[in-house]
Amino acid sequence: MAQTAFAPWDDPQQKPLIQFVNVTKRFGDFVAIDNLTQDIYEKEFFALLGPSGCGKTTMMRMLAGFEAPSEGSILLSGKDIAGVPPNKRAVNMMFQSYALFPHLTVWDNIAFGLRRSSMGKDEIAARVEEMLALTRLGKFGRRKPHQISGGQRQRVALARSLAKAPKLLLLDEPMGALDKKLRQDTQFELMDIQETTGTTFVIVTHDQEEAMTVASRVAVMDEGRIVQVATPEKIYEAPNSVYVADFIGDVNILQGTAKPNGPESYAVDWGHSEPATAASTRPFTDGQKAHLAIRPEKIAISAERPADAVNAVQGKVLDIAYLGNLSTYHVELPTGQVIKAQSANTRRVSRRAYTWEDPVWLSWSATAGVLLEA
Repeated sequence: MAQTAFAPWDDPQQKPLIQFVNVTKRFGDFVAIDNLTQDIYEKEFFALLGPSGCGKTTMMRMLAGFEAPSEGSILLSGKDIAGVPPNKRAVNMMFQSYALFPHLTVWDNIAFGLRRSSMGKDEIAARVEEMLALTRLGKFGRRKPHQISGGQRQRVALARSLAKAPKLLLLDEPMGALDKKLRQDTQFELMDIQETTGTTFVIVTHDQEEAMTVASRVAVMDEGRIVQVATPEKIYEAPNSVYVADFIGDVNILQGTAKPNGPESYAVDWGHSEPATAASTRPFTDGQKAHLAIRPEKIAISAERPADAVNAVQGKVLDIAYLGNLSTYHVELPTGQVIKAQSANTRRVSRRAYTWEDPVWLSWSATAGVLLEA
């Protein structure tokens, strides 16, 4: 049986688990969250992504109950949670520091919150064992936090956060302390655990790769507002602004003016001898300022001009970044502009196809770029 894609945000029948309704948060004269309205659905893995100071942690702290909105309301399962203290919310928060008790064993760290509830001893023991199994920590129950690795401590904090079966788990930069390889492995573990428990996860991160890997939807934030919220694929392939295009991944931004030259097709004059041809469903008027955002992997690099290329420019190789699986070429055009092109290193070769100062051609299709308003 074919699996249906998880997309409750596209179903008008679905009721959101969390609703931010016209929420503003001020600290004195500083507006941290600016009239924000956003829904988050049950079983969603929702990522708040943005630079430091964009408001993502403030949003999370309001959900946790550590901050109250200055205006507007936050609903959880349809009920306003203003005034509900943090320990009375069906919400748990996992801190960046993990905040484990160093004198308690892994087992007792996980049991800590349960012992403060009305659960019986046997029930607590069963729940702790279930959490140890879920986070693959069965062998480490009797160890203290300093006797296990950083990745394992992260899983203990996760097990403790999930032990009380919250409706919502908040994760504040949960993988910031892990090295890159371990972080990548942990991201997939986190996704598996989220899927197994069915808990709604909201993660705060400034790591785009992390947000794109784990999230069902990503909200890109800037100055207290959500600029775009969409699936990782849409955020990357169809950014709605230059800010989002530039914030997510690597991109070339060509500035110029657009001129319609056919149905949903535009000639973009960007200061080069030939205008670029770009397809766009978004309408632009003749002479309107525009930005053409093109990802480096959408630009082909070749020694000769491809005969069938819609867009082709010549330049010389200025820099090469070898990333193992990919090589990124920085190519300088006669205008002085530098464009990045990427090619996959699919074969083991002893010599590069292009080297520094080589003349090369860059080409891309009409649909390779996204035409954005200036």
